[in-house]
Amino acid sequence: MPNSPSGARFGRIISVKGSLARIGIHAAPQMGQFEARATVGRLVSIRCSSSNVVAMITEVSCEGLSPADRDHTIATASADLLGEINTTGSGPRFRRGVTVYPAINDEVDPITSQELRTVYAPAHKDAIHVGHLQQDPSVGAYVDVDEMLNKHFAVLGSTGVGKSSGVSLLLNEILGRRPNLRLFLLDVHNEYGRCFGERALVLNPRNLKLPFWLFNYEEFVDVIFAGRPGVPEELEILSEVIPYAKAIYTQYQAADRVGLKRVDPKTVGYTVDTPVPYRLTDMISLIDERMGKLENRSSRVIYNKLLSRIDTVRNDPRYAFMFENANVGGDTMAEVISHLFRMPASGRPMTVMQLAGFPVEVVDSVVSVLCRMAFDFGLWSDGASPLLFVCEEAHRYASADRNIGFGPTRKAISRIAKEGRKYGVFLGLVTQRPAELDATIISQCSTLFTMRLANDRDQGLLRSAVSDAAANLLSFVPSLGTREVLAFGEGVALPTRLRFKELSQQQLPRSEATIASVSSSSSGHDLAFVSSVLARWRGATTHREAHAADPVLPERAPVPRTTDSPLLQPSMGLDPDRFSLLKKPLR
Repeated sequence: MPNSPSGARFGRIISVKGSLARIGIHAAPQMGQFEARATVGRLVSIRCSSSNVVAMITEVSCEGLSPADRDHTIATASADLLGEINTTGSGPRFRRGVTVYPAINDEVDPITSQELRTVYAPAHKDAIHVGHLQQDPSVGAYVDVDEMLNKHFAVLGSTGVGKSSGVSLLLNEILGRRPNLRLFLLDVHNEYGRCFGERALVLNPRNLKLPFWLFNYEEFVDVIFAGRPGVPEELEILSEVIPYAKAIYTQYQAADRVGLKRVDPKTVGYTVDTPVPYRLTDMISLIDERMGKLENRSSRVIYNKLLSRIDTVRNDPRYAFMFENANVGGDTMAEVISHLFRMPASGRPMTVMQLAGFPVEVVDSVVSVLCRMAFDFGLWSDGASPLLFVCEEAHRYASADRNIGFGPTRKAISRIAKEGRKYGVFLGLVTQRPAELDATIISQCSTLFTMRLANDRDQGLLRSAVSDAAANLLSFVPSLGTREVLAFGEGVALPTRLRFKELSQQQLPRSEATIASVSSSSSGHDLAFVSSVLARWRGATTHREAHAADPVLPERAPVPRTTDSPLLQPSMGLDPDRFSLLKKPLR
């Protein structure tokens, strides 16, 4: 920015109260072109005795000025004191907070481009470049990646404001700066699959293997009862037979070593949540055995209903990712975790979990399993392998209303938010409705990227989440443009209004639910098109091979069969074609 003319100043200090200063803005004859700079959101520099105090204008008014004042002052402005540039020593350096407060009549100028570069200079050489300042596009905006990750972060914004592009930008920059960090992204709308190129493994129901025995008791019950409350009598049966089924599996494993000796299930000590394998057939046999001992025929109805629920789920092709080889023994937990969380990364340190193809009834349980395993592995490995867990549409899984959603999912995300940083598990939240997100969880995010939000409740939550010095900036939130961001917290030098830089076409998120690639006649979609959509629709819930002749489905990359994907080895008995119909429905 140009400096003011010789002898002309933007304004002067007329009062100071705590972190708030009042500025008398000089009239046009004294300031000329600089009068136009008296706008809300502008940074100014207050020339003090030993430093320049950086302040942000939060209010401008000409009310209350007497005719005499108007001869030399055109308006007054309120400004928050944010920090100071120390001009002594080897060179100018910026620090937050104010040690020397302005005095009455101290001169105020528009902040220069050089001062802005001093304020927003990256603190470390590996800070990520995310865009440029809204006030001065020639000055780059940087984020301290360590502070952002170590203390969690959140991206907030309504639909259509560039939120997904911002997430893609941040994660691509993090991948470039932290090649040893593993990333796990919950992709709710299947729009990030192509954003990270060869650096990301994309998982969905067609190529995922998540054995049912990895689900803890609450998660398994949620699957069996399709998200509805369980029947107490049936729950009691499950809680009794699952530990026995796990003990029976242990017997199978020990049989070759101990010969005829058998382990008493009561002495094994397994609980319903112990993460060890068991076979579905053993659990069903135990239920049948108990039912056979009942003399009262009416009592058997409960057992029959439970068995019917289990059969319905395990035979549903949409649940094949859980129940494939459900009756074949094998402790594949190490392979599952290695595959999901990229250990070793083998050039692909990121996992994109596409959730749109999963049955709606089971999505919460799947998210709960993934969050819980991410945290528990970090806990028991003492944080040896850091992981960033990014949750899109976070309000769906950790609602502020405790009566909405799945409790274990909220609990798992909350554990990462509260304790994850101690064990190398970091959290990134993305949501369009922050007011609907659990306030305890979002309060753990020390860096916030806020895009346009029109809802008063969302803005109210932000006011309670940011510091007083930054709260006045929130008045800009409803009027932010596309890709414009207000950044607060530990990851940025100051509360900052910036614009995210543009992404390449390869990195732009795009929903894979689109059917734009389908050829259509100029007269519009015909009956054949509707029929092909119906075939895809029905195929997703019934016949597994329905997609074979479906012209609507886009081409997809073949399922990898390398040592990098141990769960997909032919020896595991997993046929990727078995899952090919489980594509997410059109939207």
